[in-house]
Amino acid sequence: MDAGPGSLAELLRHTTLGALDAVWLSHLHLDHIGDLLNAYYALAYGELPARPPLPVYAPADLRARLAGFFGLPDFANDVLDLRPLSDGHLLQIKDLELTSHAVEHGCEAYALRASANGHTLAYSGDCAPCAGLDAVAANADLLLCEANDPVPTPVHHTPAQTGDLAHRANTKHLVVTHVGPLLDPVAATSTAAEAFGGPTTQAMVRATIPF
Repeated sequence: MDAGPGSLAELLRHTTLGALDAVWLSHLHLDHIGDLLNAYYALAYGELPARPPLPVYAPADLRARLAGFFGLPDFANDVLDLRPLSDGHLLQIKDLELTSHAVEHGCEAYALRASANGHTLAYSGDCAPCAGLDAVAANADLLLCEANDPVPTPVHHTPAQTGDLAHRANTKHLVVTHVGPLLDPVAATSTAAEAFGGPTTQAMVRATIPF
């Protein structure tokens, strides 16, 4: 779920590329897709065991972006299987149900609602408050939401807006992530917690939140 710089190394602490069923990308900004290139090179040239092409669910323009990076007229290979997302896109992988909703970020972007075994994780991706994100977050057990900006903008949440979303959506637990460089993560989490009025955690590498 998103593949920003550093995410592949962290992923490999827990599993292997060969074990992945799919990759899901919220939008095509570099801080959310950068390590997809590293994954491609590892799968294509890393002498890993052969596997079927890895499904990658992402905005449709990913194919053109990759073709441009590699200097090709089109990006087609037997390593990555690119599959475009759309508003309301529903995907079933084993017992995991993934539903994508379009959100406001100044480009094609999606939030994700992931449900399995009676529990639901909601992930904002990057976006401003919008109806699509409200639908994703409704009654979620865990809401992973960005809090990038110190003041309201048309492309990101403020910490207070993040907390307001969690309260409005009746979320059980809020995790504050993607805190922008103009904010202090601890203070941003505290502001979101005050607006939410419920359990709130700052996103940390390798942190776990029990349901």
